[in-house]
Amino acid sequence: MVEANSKENKKENRRSGISLSVFKHILKFVPFLLSLMIVFLALFDFGFDQTPKQDLFLRHLYLTFFSLEFIIILIRYISNNRPETKVWAFDAVLLISILFAISAIAGWRVPSSLFDNSFGDALVIVMIFFREFVPIDYKRKVLNPAQIFMISFLLLIFAGTFVLMLPHATKSGISFIDALFTSTSAVCVTGLIVVDTGTYFTIFGQTAVLILIQLGGIGIITFTSYFSYFFTGGASYENQLLIQKMTYSDKITEVFGSLFKILLLTFLIEGIGAVLIYFSINDTMVASISEKIFFSVFHAISGFCNAGFSTLTDNLYDTNFRFNYLLQLIITSLLILGGIGFPILFNFSKYIKHLFVNKVFRKTPIHRPWVININTRIVVVTTALLLIFGTVVFYIFEYNSVLDGYTGIGKIITAFFSASTPRTAGFNTIDFATLQTPTILLVCFLMWVGASPGGTGGGIKTSTLAISIMNSINIARGKDRIDFRGREISGAAVRRAYSQIFLSLTAIGLSVLAVELCQDDLDLKAVIFECISAFSTVGLSLGITAKLCAASKLILIFTMFVGRISLLTVLVAFLKQGKAEKFRFPSEDILIN
Repeated sequence: MVEANSKENKKENRRSGISLSVFKHILKFVPFLLSLMIVFLALFDFGFDQTPKQDLFLRHLYLTFFSLEFIIILIRYISNNRPETKVWAFDAVLLISILFAISAIAGWRVPSSLFDNSFGDALVIVMIFFREFVPIDYKRKVLNPAQIFMISFLLLIFAGTFVLMLPHATKSGISFIDALFTSTSAVCVTGLIVVDTGTYFTIFGQTAVLILIQLGGIGIITFTSYFSYFFTGGASYENQLLIQKMTYSDKITEVFGSLFKILLLTFLIEGIGAVLIYFSINDTMVASISEKIFFSVFHAISGFCNAGFSTLTDNLYDTNFRFNYLLQLIITSLLILGGIGFPILFNFSKYIKHLFVNKVFRKTPIHRPWVININTRIVVVTTALLLIFGTVVFYIFEYNSVLDGYTGIGKIITAFFSASTPRTAGFNTIDFATLQTPTILLVCFLMWVGASPGGTGGGIKTSTLAISIMNSINIARGKDRIDFRGREISGAAVRRAYSQIFLSLTAIGLSVLAVELCQDDLDLKAVIFECISAFSTVGLSLGITAKLCAASKLILIFTMFVGRISLLTVLVAFLKQGKAEKFRFPSEDILIN
Protein backbone atom coordinates (compact mmCIF):
# COMPACT_ATOMS: atom_id res chain seq x y z
CA MET A 1 0.00 0.00 0.00
CA VAL A 2 2.83 2.33 0.93
CA GLU A 3 4.67 1.46 -2.28
CA ALA A 4 1.55 2.21 -4.34
CA ASN A 5 1.16 5.60 -2.67
CA SER A 6 4.83 6.44 -3.29
CA LYS A 7 4.46 5.52 -6.96
CA GLU A 8 1.39 7.71 -7.26
CA ASN A 9 3.24 10.57 -5.57
CA LYS A 10 6.14 10.19 -7.99
CA LYS A 11 3.77 10.24 -10.94
CA GLU A 12 2.03 13.30 -9.52
CA ASN A 13 5.36 15.06 -9.01
CA ARG A 14 6.41 14.14 -12.53
CA ARG A 15 3.16 15.53 -13.92
CA SER A 16 3.55 18.74 -11.94
CA GLY A 17 7.17 19.01 -13.12
CA ILE A 18 6.10 18.56 -16.74
CA SER A 19 3.30 21.09 -16.38
CA LEU A 20 5.72 23.58 -14.79
CA SER A 21 8.18 23.03 -17.64
CA VAL A 22 5.44 23.52 -20.22
CA PHE A 23 4.36 26.70 -18.44
CA LYS A 24 7.92 28.05 -18.55
CA HIS A 25 8.18 27.29 -22.28
CA ILE A 26 4.87 29.03 -22.91
CA LEU A 27 5.98 32.01 -20.84
CA LYS A 28 9.15 32.10 -22.95
CA PHE A 29 7.85 31.72 -26.51
CA VAL A 30 4.37 33.24 -26.40
CA PRO A 31 5.72 36.74 -25.64
CA PHE A 32 8.20 36.37 -28.49
CA LEU A 33 5.44 35.40 -30.92
CA LEU A 34 3.40 38.31 -29.59
CA SER A 35 6.29 40.70 -30.25
CA LEU A 36 6.61 39.37 -33.81
CA MET A 37 2.90 39.96 -34.37
CA ILE A 38 3.28 43.53 -33.10
CA VAL A 39 6.21 44.12 -35.47
CA PHE A 40 4.27 42.81 -38.49
CA LEU A 41 1.27 44.87 -37.40
CA ALA A 42 3.45 47.99 -37.28
CA LEU A 43 4.91 47.25 -40.72
CA PHE A 44 1.42 46.89 -42.14
CA ASP A 45 0.34 50.07 -40.36
CA PHE A 46 3.30 52.23 -41.40
CA GLY A 47 3.85 50.62 -44.79
CA PHE A 48 0.37 50.75 -46.32
CA ASP A 49 -2.44 53.25 -46.73
CA GLN A 50 -5.30 52.52 -44.34
CA THR A 51 -9.03 53.10 -44.70
CA PRO A 52 -10.83 54.53 -41.63
CA LYS A 53 -12.21 51.06 -40.81
CA GLN A 54 -8.79 49.44 -41.14
CA ASP A 55 -7.22 52.16 -39.00
CA LEU A 56 -9.83 51.59 -36.28
CA PHE A 57 -9.25 47.83 -36.42
CA LEU A 58 -5.48 48.36 -36.12
CA ARG A 59 -6.00 50.61 -33.08
CA HIS A 60 -7.95 47.80 -31.39
CA LEU A 61 -5.19 45.32 -32.23
CA TYR A 62 -2.57 47.67 -30.77
CA LEU A 63 -4.63 47.99 -27.60
CA THR A 64 -4.97 44.21 -27.34
CA PHE A 65 -1.31 43.39 -27.98
CA PHE A 66 0.04 46.15 -25.73
CA SER A 67 -2.33 45.07 -22.96
CA LEU A 68 -1.21 41.44 -23.29
CA GLU A 69 2.44 42.45 -23.14
CA PHE A 70 1.73 44.54 -20.03
CA ILE A 71 0.07 41.54 -18.35
CA ILE A 72 2.90 39.16 -19.37
CA ILE A 73 5.53 41.41 -17.79
CA LEU A 74 3.52 41.63 -14.57
CA ILE A 75 3.11 37.82 -14.49
CA ARG A 76 6.88 37.42 -14.63
CA TYR A 77 7.29 39.40 -11.44
CA ILE A 78 4.40 37.63 -9.68
CA SER A 79 5.64 34.13 -10.62
CA ASN A 80 8.68 32.38 -9.16
CA ASN A 81 10.63 32.95 -12.39
CA ARG A 82 11.29 36.61 -11.59
CA PRO A 83 13.68 38.54 -13.92
CA GLU A 84 17.09 39.58 -12.67
CA THR A 85 17.57 42.89 -10.88
CA LYS A 86 19.39 44.48 -13.83
CA VAL A 87 16.21 44.14 -15.94
CA TRP A 88 13.89 45.87 -13.49
CA ALA A 89 14.65 49.42 -14.62
CA PHE A 90 14.08 48.54 -18.30
CA ASP A 91 10.81 46.76 -17.48
CA ALA A 92 9.63 49.72 -15.41
CA VAL A 93 10.27 52.12 -18.30
CA LEU A 94 8.60 49.69 -20.72
CA LEU A 95 5.50 49.31 -18.52
CA ILE A 96 5.12 53.09 -18.23
CA SER A 97 5.63 53.49 -21.99
CA ILE A 98 3.02 50.83 -22.72
CA LEU A 99 0.55 52.62 -20.42
CA PHE A 100 1.18 55.92 -22.21
CA ALA A 101 0.78 54.20 -25.61
CA ILE A 102 -2.47 52.54 -24.54
CA SER A 103 -3.76 55.85 -23.18
CA ALA A 104 -2.88 57.68 -26.41
CA ILE A 105 -4.56 55.03 -28.58
CA ALA A 106 -7.65 55.04 -26.38
CA GLY A 107 -7.90 58.83 -26.69
CA TRP A 108 -7.08 59.66 -23.07
CA ARG A 109 -4.79 62.50 -22.06
CA VAL A 110 -1.12 61.48 -22.12
CA PRO A 111 1.49 63.19 -19.90
CA SER A 112 4.07 63.07 -22.71
CA SER A 113 3.52 64.48 -26.23
CA LEU A 114 5.89 61.76 -27.51
CA PHE A 115 2.94 59.34 -27.66
CA ASP A 116 0.67 61.70 -29.56
CA ASN A 117 2.26 60.49 -32.81
CA SER A 118 3.43 57.24 -34.38
CA PHE A 119 7.02 57.69 -33.14
CA GLY A 120 5.99 56.80 -29.59
CA ASP A 121 4.25 53.61 -30.75
CA ALA A 122 7.29 52.65 -32.83
CA LEU A 123 9.57 53.17 -29.83
CA VAL A 124 7.38 50.92 -27.65
CA ILE A 125 7.29 48.25 -30.37
CA VAL A 126 11.10 48.23 -30.66
CA MET A 127 11.43 47.95 -26.87
CA ILE A 128 8.95 45.07 -26.77
CA PHE A 129 10.75 43.20 -29.56
CA PHE A 130 14.15 43.40 -27.89
CA ARG A 131 12.57 42.56 -24.52
CA GLU A 132 10.93 39.41 -25.83
CA PHE A 133 13.61 38.25 -28.26
CA VAL A 134 14.31 34.55 -27.81
CA PRO A 135 17.93 33.56 -28.52
CA ILE A 136 18.48 30.81 -31.06
CA ASP A 137 20.76 28.18 -29.59
CA TYR A 138 23.80 27.61 -31.75
CA LYS A 139 24.39 23.91 -32.49
CA ARG A 140 27.81 23.06 -33.85
CA LYS A 141 26.52 19.82 -35.41
CA VAL A 142 24.01 21.76 -37.54
CA LEU A 143 25.69 25.06 -38.42
CA ASN A 144 29.24 26.34 -38.02
CA PRO A 145 30.00 29.97 -36.99
CA ALA A 146 30.67 31.04 -40.58
CA GLN A 147 27.28 29.74 -41.70
CA ILE A 148 25.55 31.48 -38.77
CA PHE A 149 27.29 34.73 -39.75
CA MET A 150 26.24 34.40 -43.40
CA ILE A 151 22.64 33.47 -42.60
CA SER A 152 22.24 36.44 -40.24
CA PHE A 153 23.23 38.84 -43.04
CA LEU A 154 21.04 37.10 -45.61
CA LEU A 155 17.98 37.23 -43.35
CA LEU A 156 18.58 40.91 -42.62
CA ILE A 157 19.03 41.69 -46.33
CA PHE A 158 15.78 40.00 -47.37
CA ALA A 159 13.89 41.50 -44.43
CA GLY A 160 15.15 44.92 -45.49
CA THR A 161 14.12 44.24 -49.09
CA PHE A 162 10.58 43.43 -47.94
CA VAL A 163 10.34 46.62 -45.87
CA LEU A 164 11.70 48.84 -48.66
CA MET A 165 9.07 47.45 -51.05
CA LEU A 166 6.23 48.59 -48.83
CA PRO A 167 4.15 51.36 -50.48
CA HIS A 168 4.96 53.97 -47.82
CA ALA A 169 8.72 53.31 -48.03
CA THR A 170 9.02 55.02 -51.42
CA LYS A 171 7.26 57.87 -53.15
CA SER A 172 6.58 56.04 -56.41
CA GLY A 173 7.28 52.35 -55.80
CA ILE A 174 10.44 50.32 -56.30
CA SER A 175 11.26 47.10 -58.13
CA PHE A 176 12.42 43.99 -56.28
CA ILE A 177 15.92 44.11 -57.76
CA ASP A 178 16.39 47.77 -56.78
CA ALA A 179 15.03 47.13 -53.28
CA LEU A 180 17.35 44.12 -52.94
CA PHE A 181 20.31 46.17 -54.18
CA THR A 182 19.57 49.01 -51.74
CA SER A 183 19.03 46.63 -48.82
CA THR A 184 22.26 44.76 -49.58
CA SER A 185 24.18 48.01 -49.92
CA ALA A 186 22.82 49.21 -46.56
CA VAL A 187 23.34 45.95 -44.65
CA CYS A 188 26.82 45.50 -46.12
CA VAL A 189 27.49 49.21 -45.36
CA THR A 190 28.56 49.81 -48.95
CA GLY A 191 26.75 52.95 -50.08
CA LEU A 192 26.26 52.15 -53.78
CA ILE A 193 22.79 53.31 -54.80
CA VAL A 194 20.60 52.71 -57.83
CA VAL A 195 17.95 55.21 -56.65
CA ASP A 196 18.49 58.49 -54.82
CA THR A 197 18.03 57.92 -51.08
CA GLY A 198 16.93 61.47 -50.29
CA THR A 199 14.28 61.93 -52.99
CA TYR A 200 13.17 58.39 -53.80
CA PHE A 201 12.48 57.12 -50.27
CA THR A 202 10.07 58.59 -47.75
CA ILE A 203 11.06 59.26 -44.13
CA PHE A 204 9.82 55.76 -43.32
CA GLY A 205 12.01 54.31 -46.10
CA GLN A 206 15.03 56.37 -45.07
CA THR A 207 14.57 55.24 -41.47
CA ALA A 208 14.47 51.64 -42.65
CA VAL A 209 17.73 52.19 -44.56
CA LEU A 210 19.26 53.75 -41.45
CA ILE A 211 18.28 50.78 -39.28
CA LEU A 212 19.73 48.38 -41.85
CA ILE A 213 22.99 50.35 -41.82
CA GLN A 214 23.17 50.22 -38.02
CA LEU A 215 22.37 46.52 -37.77
CA GLY A 216 24.65 45.64 -40.68
CA GLY A 217 27.52 47.82 -39.51
CA ILE A 218 27.77 46.30 -36.04
CA GLY A 219 26.18 42.96 -36.90
CA ILE A 220 22.68 41.74 -36.15
CA ILE A 221 24.11 38.95 -33.99
CA THR A 222 25.83 41.54 -31.80
CA PHE A 223 22.50 43.20 -31.03
CA THR A 224 20.41 40.09 -30.58
CA SER A 225 23.05 38.19 -28.59
CA TYR A 226 23.58 40.95 -26.07
CA PHE A 227 19.91 41.78 -25.54
CA SER A 228 18.93 38.11 -25.23
CA TYR A 229 21.71 37.64 -22.66
CA PHE A 230 20.72 40.83 -20.84
CA PHE A 231 17.10 39.78 -20.43
CA THR A 232 17.56 36.01 -19.94
CA GLY A 233 20.75 36.20 -17.88
CA GLY A 234 22.48 33.28 -19.58
CA ALA A 235 23.72 31.70 -22.79
CA SER A 236 24.92 28.30 -23.90
CA TYR A 237 28.63 27.55 -24.09
CA GLU A 238 28.47 27.15 -27.88
CA ASN A 239 26.73 30.51 -28.24
CA GLN A 240 29.52 32.09 -26.22
CA LEU A 241 32.13 30.47 -28.48
CA LEU A 242 30.38 31.90 -31.54
CA ILE A 243 30.23 35.40 -30.08
CA GLN A 244 33.85 35.16 -28.92
CA LYS A 245 35.01 34.70 -32.52
CA MET A 246 32.88 37.60 -33.71
CA THR A 247 33.99 40.05 -31.01
CA TYR A 248 37.69 39.09 -31.01
CA SER A 249 37.53 38.49 -27.24
CA ASP A 250 40.56 36.89 -25.60
CA LYS A 251 38.54 35.02 -22.98
CA ILE A 252 35.16 33.35 -23.30
CA THR A 253 34.10 34.92 -20.00
CA GLU A 254 34.51 38.38 -21.55
CA VAL A 255 32.27 37.95 -24.60
CA PHE A 256 29.16 39.66 -23.23
CA GLY A 257 31.27 42.35 -21.64
CA SER A 258 32.75 42.96 -25.10
CA LEU A 259 29.27 43.10 -26.63
CA PHE A 260 28.21 45.69 -24.08
CA LYS A 261 31.33 47.76 -24.76
CA ILE A 262 30.73 47.57 -28.53
CA LEU A 263 27.14 48.78 -28.21
CA LEU A 264 27.97 51.45 -25.63
CA LEU A 265 30.92 52.78 -27.62
CA THR A 266 28.92 52.75 -30.86
CA PHE A 267 25.98 54.70 -29.48
CA LEU A 268 28.29 57.08 -27.60
CA ILE A 269 30.40 57.94 -30.66
CA GLU A 270 27.36 58.17 -32.94
CA GLY A 271 25.55 60.36 -30.40
CA ILE A 272 28.48 62.76 -30.06
CA GLY A 273 28.89 62.77 -33.83
CA ALA A 274 25.20 63.60 -34.35
CA VAL A 275 25.41 66.53 -31.91
CA LEU A 276 28.54 67.89 -33.61
CA ILE A 277 26.99 67.52 -37.07
CA TYR A 278 23.83 69.29 -35.85
CA PHE A 279 25.80 72.37 -34.81
CA SER A 280 28.06 72.29 -37.88
CA ILE A 281 25.25 72.99 -40.36
CA ASN A 282 23.27 76.20 -40.76
CA ASP A 283 19.51 76.31 -40.30
CA THR A 284 19.20 77.61 -43.87
CA MET A 285 20.53 74.30 -45.22
CA VAL A 286 17.54 72.31 -43.93
CA ALA A 287 13.82 73.00 -43.86
CA SER A 288 13.08 72.39 -40.16
CA ILE A 289 14.61 71.40 -36.83
CA SER A 290 13.23 67.85 -37.13
CA GLU A 291 14.86 67.46 -40.54
CA LYS A 292 18.10 68.85 -39.13
CA ILE A 293 18.02 66.28 -36.31
CA PHE A 294 17.27 63.44 -38.74
CA PHE A 295 20.07 64.62 -41.07
CA SER A 296 22.53 64.67 -38.16
CA VAL A 297 21.58 61.23 -36.84
CA PHE A 298 21.50 59.68 -40.32
CA HIS A 299 24.97 60.93 -41.28
CA ALA A 300 26.47 60.16 -37.87
CA ILE A 301 25.37 56.51 -38.10
CA SER A 302 26.24 56.28 -41.79
CA GLY A 303 29.66 57.78 -41.06
CA PHE A 304 30.61 55.60 -38.10
CA CYS A 305 29.34 52.47 -39.87
CA ASN A 306 31.35 53.46 -42.97
CA ALA A 307 28.20 53.20 -45.08
CA GLY A 308 28.46 56.38 -47.15
CA PHE A 309 24.68 56.75 -47.53
CA SER A 310 23.40 60.32 -47.55
CA THR A 311 19.99 61.94 -47.72
CA LEU A 312 21.47 64.55 -50.10
CA THR A 313 21.02 63.97 -53.84
CA ASP A 314 24.67 64.68 -54.62
CA ASN A 315 25.96 63.28 -51.33
CA LEU A 316 28.24 65.84 -49.61
CA TYR A 317 29.07 67.26 -53.04
CA ASP A 318 25.82 69.22 -52.64
CA THR A 319 26.47 72.94 -53.18
CA ASN A 320 25.37 73.75 -49.61
CA PHE A 321 27.76 71.23 -48.04
CA ARG A 322 30.83 70.76 -50.24
CA PHE A 323 32.60 73.73 -48.61
CA ASN A 324 31.49 72.89 -45.07
CA TYR A 325 34.93 71.80 -43.89
CA LEU A 326 33.91 71.37 -40.25
CA LEU A 327 31.24 68.86 -41.28
CA GLN A 328 33.79 67.01 -43.41
CA LEU A 329 36.25 66.76 -40.51
CA ILE A 330 33.51 65.44 -38.20
CA ILE A 331 32.43 62.76 -40.66
CA THR A 332 36.07 61.88 -41.38
CA SER A 333 36.64 61.36 -37.65
CA LEU A 334 33.57 59.14 -37.44
CA LEU A 335 34.57 56.95 -40.36
CA ILE A 336 38.15 56.60 -39.08
CA LEU A 337 36.91 55.60 -35.60
CA GLY A 338 34.45 53.12 -37.10
CA GLY A 339 36.96 51.69 -39.55
CA ILE A 340 39.90 51.34 -37.17
CA GLY A 341 38.15 48.52 -35.32
CA PHE A 342 36.66 47.94 -31.89
CA PRO A 343 39.66 45.93 -30.59
CA ILE A 344 41.88 48.97 -31.28
CA LEU A 345 39.44 51.36 -29.59
CA PHE A 346 39.23 49.06 -26.55
CA ASN A 347 43.01 48.82 -26.38
CA PHE A 348 43.33 52.61 -26.52
CA SER A 349 40.73 53.03 -23.77
CA LYS A 350 42.70 50.55 -21.67
CA TYR A 351 45.89 52.55 -22.27
CA ILE A 352 44.21 55.87 -21.39
CA LYS A 353 42.81 54.31 -18.21
CA HIS A 354 46.31 53.06 -17.33
CA LEU A 355 47.82 56.54 -17.79
CA PHE A 356 45.01 58.21 -15.84
CA VAL A 357 45.28 55.84 -12.88
CA ASN A 358 49.06 56.22 -12.80
CA LYS A 359 48.99 60.02 -12.80
CA VAL A 360 45.99 60.61 -10.52
CA PHE A 361 45.82 57.77 -8.01
CA ARG A 362 49.41 56.55 -7.72
CA LYS A 363 52.37 58.45 -6.33
CA THR A 364 54.74 55.89 -7.79
CA PRO A 365 53.67 54.96 -11.34
CA ILE A 366 53.43 51.24 -12.09
CA HIS A 367 54.98 50.14 -15.37
CA ARG A 368 52.83 47.72 -17.36
CA PRO A 369 54.53 46.40 -20.49
CA TRP A 370 52.56 46.03 -23.71
CA VAL A 371 49.45 47.90 -22.67
CA ILE A 372 49.33 48.83 -26.37
CA ASN A 373 49.42 45.41 -28.05
CA ILE A 374 51.10 44.48 -31.31
CA ASN A 375 47.83 44.45 -33.26
CA THR A 376 47.09 48.04 -32.27
CA ARG A 377 50.59 49.19 -33.19
CA ILE A 378 50.41 47.64 -36.66
CA VAL A 379 46.91 48.92 -37.41
CA VAL A 380 47.51 52.47 -36.18
CA VAL A 381 50.84 52.84 -38.00
CA THR A 382 49.43 51.43 -41.24
CA THR A 383 46.28 53.56 -41.02
CA ALA A 384 48.29 56.73 -40.39
CA LEU A 385 50.67 56.03 -43.26
CA LEU A 386 47.82 55.32 -45.68
CA LEU A 387 46.00 58.53 -44.68
CA ILE A 388 49.14 60.65 -45.04
CA PHE A 389 50.19 58.95 -48.29
CA GLY A 390 46.70 59.21 -49.78
CA THR A 391 46.27 62.87 -48.80
CA VAL A 392 49.66 63.98 -50.16
CA VAL A 393 49.33 62.09 -53.46
CA PHE A 394 45.72 63.23 -53.96
CA TYR A 395 46.74 66.84 -53.22
CA ILE A 396 49.60 66.70 -55.73
CA PHE A 397 47.72 64.91 -58.52
CA GLU A 398 44.55 67.00 -58.30
CA TYR A 399 45.97 70.39 -57.26
CA ASN A 400 45.21 72.00 -60.61
CA SER A 401 42.29 69.72 -61.48
CA VAL A 402 39.51 68.79 -59.04
CA LEU A 403 41.01 70.94 -56.25
CA ASP A 404 41.35 73.97 -58.51
CA GLY A 405 38.14 75.54 -57.18
CA TYR A 406 39.25 75.28 -53.54
CA THR A 407 41.49 77.67 -51.63
CA GLY A 408 44.26 77.20 -49.06
CA ILE A 409 43.10 75.00 -46.20
CA GLY A 410 40.11 73.92 -48.30
CA LYS A 411 42.43 72.04 -50.68
CA ILE A 412 44.09 70.20 -47.80
CA ILE A 413 40.83 69.24 -46.04
CA THR A 414 39.21 68.14 -49.31
CA ALA A 415 42.28 66.07 -50.19
CA PHE A 416 42.28 64.55 -46.69
CA PHE A 417 38.55 63.77 -46.87
CA SER A 418 38.88 62.30 -50.38
CA ALA A 419 41.79 60.11 -49.21
CA SER A 420 39.87 58.97 -46.12
CA THR A 421 36.53 58.14 -47.69
CA PRO A 422 37.88 55.37 -50.01
CA ARG A 423 38.74 53.50 -46.80
CA THR A 424 35.21 51.98 -47.22
CA ALA A 425 33.21 55.11 -46.28
CA GLY A 426 31.77 56.18 -49.65
CA PHE A 427 31.05 59.86 -48.95
CA ASN A 428 32.20 62.34 -51.56
CA THR A 429 32.69 66.10 -51.66
CA ILE A 430 34.01 65.98 -55.24
CA ASP A 431 32.90 64.39 -58.49
CA PHE A 432 35.00 61.21 -58.67
CA ALA A 433 34.17 60.82 -62.36
CA THR A 434 36.32 63.89 -63.08
CA LEU A 435 39.45 62.54 -61.39
CA GLN A 436 42.58 61.93 -63.41
CA THR A 437 43.54 58.33 -64.14
CA PRO A 438 46.53 58.23 -61.70
CA THR A 439 44.24 59.47 -58.92
CA ILE A 440 41.62 56.84 -59.80
CA LEU A 441 44.31 54.17 -59.46
CA LEU A 442 45.23 55.60 -56.04
CA VAL A 443 41.59 55.49 -54.96
CA CYS A 444 41.27 51.90 -56.21
CA PHE A 445 44.28 50.93 -54.09
CA LEU A 446 42.87 52.66 -50.98
CA MET A 447 39.48 51.02 -51.53
CA TRP A 448 41.09 47.61 -51.95
CA VAL A 449 42.99 47.93 -48.66
CA GLY A 450 39.96 49.26 -46.81
CA ALA A 451 39.57 49.49 -43.05
CA SER A 452 40.95 47.46 -40.13
CA PRO A 453 39.91 44.11 -38.60
CA GLY A 454 37.03 44.25 -36.14
CA GLY A 455 35.71 47.53 -37.56
CA THR A 456 32.68 48.50 -39.62
CA GLY A 457 34.56 48.73 -42.93
CA GLY A 458 35.56 46.24 -45.61
CA GLY A 459 38.57 45.60 -47.84
CA ILE A 460 41.47 43.24 -47.27
CA LYS A 461 42.26 45.23 -44.05
CA THR A 462 45.25 47.31 -43.03
CA SER A 463 46.89 44.50 -41.05
CA THR A 464 46.81 42.25 -44.13
CA LEU A 465 48.68 44.88 -46.16
CA ALA A 466 51.20 45.47 -43.37
CA ILE A 467 51.93 41.75 -42.85
CA SER A 468 52.33 41.09 -46.58
CA ILE A 469 54.77 44.02 -46.96
CA MET A 470 56.81 42.99 -43.92
CA ASN A 471 56.91 39.39 -45.12
CA SER A 472 58.12 40.43 -48.59
CA ILE A 473 60.89 42.56 -47.07
CA ASN A 474 61.91 39.71 -44.75
CA ILE A 475 62.08 37.23 -47.64
CA ALA A 476 64.29 39.66 -49.58
CA ARG A 477 66.55 39.96 -46.54
CA GLY A 478 66.74 36.18 -46.11
CA LYS A 479 64.74 36.05 -42.84
CA ASP A 480 62.30 33.21 -42.23
CA ARG A 481 60.03 35.00 -39.75
CA ILE A 482 58.43 38.41 -39.21
CA ASP A 483 59.52 40.40 -36.14
CA PHE A 484 57.87 43.69 -35.16
CA ARG A 485 58.62 45.73 -32.05
CA GLY A 486 59.87 42.76 -30.07
CA ARG A 487 57.14 40.37 -31.13
CA GLU A 488 56.96 37.63 -33.76
CA ILE A 489 53.99 37.51 -36.15
CA SER A 490 52.51 34.01 -36.20
CA GLY A 491 52.70 31.90 -39.35
CA ALA A 492 48.92 31.49 -39.30
CA ALA A 493 48.46 35.28 -39.57
CA VAL A 494 50.83 35.41 -42.56
CA ARG A 495 49.00 32.58 -44.35
CA ARG A 496 45.65 34.21 -43.65
CA ALA A 497 46.89 37.55 -45.00
CA TYR A 498 48.03 36.06 -48.32
CA SER A 499 44.82 34.05 -48.67
CA GLN A 500 42.80 37.26 -48.15
CA ILE A 501 44.81 39.01 -50.88
CA PHE A 502 44.43 36.13 -53.34
CA LEU A 503 40.71 35.64 -52.68
CA SER A 504 39.97 39.37 -52.90
CA LEU A 505 41.69 39.68 -56.28
CA THR A 506 39.87 36.57 -57.47
CA ALA A 507 36.47 37.90 -56.38
CA ILE A 508 37.07 41.33 -57.92
CA GLY A 509 38.39 39.82 -61.16
CA LEU A 510 35.41 37.49 -61.54
CA SER A 511 33.02 40.34 -60.75
CA VAL A 512 34.61 42.59 -63.40
CA LEU A 513 34.51 39.75 -65.96
CA ALA A 514 30.85 38.99 -65.24
CA VAL A 515 29.73 42.64 -65.48
CA GLU A 516 31.66 43.10 -68.73
CA LEU A 517 30.00 39.99 -70.18
CA CYS A 518 26.59 41.42 -69.27
CA GLN A 519 27.31 44.99 -70.40
CA ASP A 520 30.30 45.30 -72.70
CA ASP A 521 29.26 48.88 -73.55
CA LEU A 522 30.40 50.13 -70.13
CA ASP A 523 33.83 51.71 -69.69
CA LEU A 524 36.22 49.05 -68.33
CA LYS A 525 37.89 51.54 -65.97
CA ALA A 526 34.52 52.45 -64.47
CA VAL A 527 33.57 48.76 -64.13
CA ILE A 528 36.81 47.91 -62.32
CA PHE A 529 36.29 50.89 -60.02
CA GLU A 530 32.69 49.84 -59.35
CA CYS A 531 33.57 46.22 -58.56
CA ILE A 532 36.41 47.16 -56.20
CA SER A 533 34.05 49.61 -54.52
CA ALA A 534 31.41 46.89 -54.14
CA PHE A 535 33.79 44.22 -52.85
CA SER A 536 35.45 46.57 -50.35
CA THR A 537 32.02 47.95 -49.33
CA VAL A 538 33.06 51.51 -50.18
CA GLY A 539 30.19 52.97 -52.19
CA LEU A 540 32.15 55.28 -54.48
CA SER A 541 31.34 55.20 -58.18
CA LEU A 542 32.35 56.79 -61.46
CA GLY A 543 28.68 57.20 -62.30
CA ILE A 544 27.63 53.85 -63.79
CA THR A 545 25.61 52.36 -60.89
CA ALA A 546 22.26 53.63 -62.17
CA LYS A 547 23.11 52.36 -65.69
CA LEU A 548 23.54 48.74 -64.60
CA CYS A 549 21.16 46.12 -65.96
CA ALA A 550 19.41 43.62 -63.68
CA ALA A 551 22.09 40.97 -64.21
CA SER A 552 24.91 43.41 -63.40
CA LYS A 553 23.05 44.54 -60.28
CA LEU A 554 22.78 40.94 -59.11
CA ILE A 555 26.50 40.47 -59.68
CA LEU A 556 27.30 43.54 -57.58
CA ILE A 557 24.82 42.40 -54.91
CA PHE A 558 26.73 39.15 -54.60
CA THR A 559 30.04 41.03 -54.67
CA MET A 560 28.92 43.34 -51.84
CA PHE A 561 27.75 40.38 -49.78
CA VAL A 562 30.96 38.42 -50.29
CA GLY A 563 33.03 41.52 -49.59
CA ARG A 564 31.21 42.20 -46.32
CA ILE A 565 31.53 38.70 -44.88
CA SER A 566 34.82 37.96 -46.79
CA LEU A 567 35.28 35.18 -49.32
CA LEU A 568 37.38 33.27 -46.78
CA THR A 569 34.33 33.09 -44.51
CA VAL A 570 32.30 31.69 -47.41
CA LEU A 571 34.90 28.96 -47.97
CA VAL A 572 35.00 28.15 -44.26
CA ALA A 573 31.21 27.94 -44.25
CA PHE A 574 31.03 25.30 -46.99
CA LEU A 575 34.32 23.40 -46.84
CA LYS A 576 34.68 20.54 -44.40
CA GLN A 577 37.04 21.48 -41.59
CA GLY A 578 40.11 19.24 -41.27
CA LYS A 579 41.26 17.78 -38.00
CA ALA A 580 44.57 18.68 -36.41
CA GLU A 581 47.14 16.15 -37.60
CA LYS A 582 49.60 14.68 -35.08
CA PHE A 583 52.17 14.04 -37.76
CA ARG A 584 53.94 15.99 -40.52
CA PHE A 585 55.15 14.89 -43.94
CA PRO A 586 58.74 15.53 -45.03
CA SER A 587 59.07 19.08 -46.39
CA GLU A 588 60.37 19.92 -49.85
CA ASP A 589 61.07 23.29 -51.48
CA ILE A 590 59.04 24.36 -54.52
CA LEU A 591 60.51 26.69 -57.15
CA ILE A 592 58.77 30.07 -56.89
CA ASN A 593 61.16 32.64 -58.35
